[in-house]
Amino acid sequence: MTAALIEQARAARAPASTPQVDKWEIFRALCVGRAAFGVSDRDLTVLNALLSFHREASLSDNESLIVFPSNRALSERAHGMAESTLRRHLAALVGAGLILRHDSPNGKRYATRAADGSIARAFGFDLRPLLVRAREITQAAAEARAAAERLRRLREEVVLMKRDLLKLIEYGRESQPGAPWEVFEQAALAFHKRLRRKMDFAALEALAADLREQLAEIRDILSETEEMSGNDADFERHHSNSNSDSHDSEPAREEGKAARAEPSLPLALVLKACPDILPYAPHAPKHWHELVALAGFVRGMMGVSPDAWRRAQAVMGPEVAAITLAAILQRIGEIKSPGGYLRALTRKAEAGAFSPGPMILALLRRES
Repeated sequence: MTAALIEQARAARAPASTPQVDKWEIFRALCVGRAAFGVSDRDLTVLNALLSFHREASLSDNESLIVFPSNRALSERAHGMAESTLRRHLAALVGAGLILRHDSPNGKRYATRAADGSIARAFGFDLRPLLVRAREITQAAAEARAAAERLRRLREEVVLMKRDLLKLIEYGRESQPGAPWEVFEQAALAFHKRLRRKMDFAALEALAADLREQLAEIRDILSETEEMSGNDADFERHHSNSNSDSHDSEPAREEGKAARAEPSLPLALVLKACPDILPYAPHAPKHWHELVALAGFVRGMMGVSPDAWRRAQAVMGPEVAAITLAAILQRIGEIKSPGGYLRALTRKAEAGAFSPGPMILALLRRES
C-alpha cells in the first residue's frame, strides 16, 4: 500500500468523464497516446486481454466493470505471457492509474452471484479508471497524432531540402567548377546518414537548420551565375536558331534529356526570371514544392483549367510544370490563351521536344 495507490483508488471513485464509452475505441486511443501515461506496448497487451474478459462492447457507469480472470486464463489471452511477466505488467497498469485492484480476503480473483444469477460481488481488476479518464485518454491521443503529423511534415521538408541541396551541387559543378563542391558533397552525405536514423522532432529541427544554412551558402556561391554571364553564348545560339516571331522564349529541344527530368535550374534563378508570381505568395518560395503549390494557386487566375494543369504535371513533372507556368505568367500580356499554350508545351514535352531552360534564359535576357 502506498500513498499513490490510495490516491488512485480515490480517483477511480470520481464521476466518470462520460457515462459510456466503447471499450475498444478507448483502448485504441490509449495505444496512440500511451506515452502520456508511461505504459509500454506490452502493458497494453495485458490490458487488451483484461478488456476481452468484459462481456459488453462498452464500459458503462451503471454496471460492474470488475473482471476476474485467473492468471492462467489471462496468460492465454496475453499470447502465453509468463506469470511473472504478467504480474509486472499488471503492476504497471495499476501504477499508471488505468486499472484498479479489488483484492479478495484470500487474494484470489472470483465473483459471488445472487439468487438470480447476477454478480453480487467481484474481486479482480476494476476497469472503471478507463471510463473516468476517457476524455484525458482521448485528448492524449489527439495530441500524439498532431505531434506525429508535425514530425512527418518536418521530415518531408528535410527530405525536400536534401534533394534541393543535391540538385544545386549538380548544377554548381557545371556553372561554377572552381567552387569547393567536394566539401558540399561530403556534407550532403553526412546529412543523408543522419536522416537514415530514427530522429525525434528536436533532432530533425537541428538537421533542418543545418540544411538551410548549407543551402544558403551554396545559393550565395551560385548568385554570381544569376547574371547569366556564362550562359550568353548558349542563349545566342538559341536566339539565332529561332525565327523573329518566336519571342525568344519559344522552347527548344534539349537532346538527350527526358521530358520529365528534374529541373536543372536553381530555384532562385527561376524566381529572378519570373518575379510576377511572387506577389501571389505569402513569402518567396524557398523549395520546389512551394513553387509547385504557388503555381497550382495562380493557374486558375490565368485561365488554365485543372485538367490542363494536371496533364502538364503528369507529363513534365510538378517542378518543371511550375517553372513553365511561372514563365507563362511572366509573359501573360503576350499570350492570348495561357491554357492552350500550356497544353501545346505539354504535347511538346510528351514528344521530348521541350525544356523550360530556354524560356528562363530568354526572360533573364529581357530583364537585363
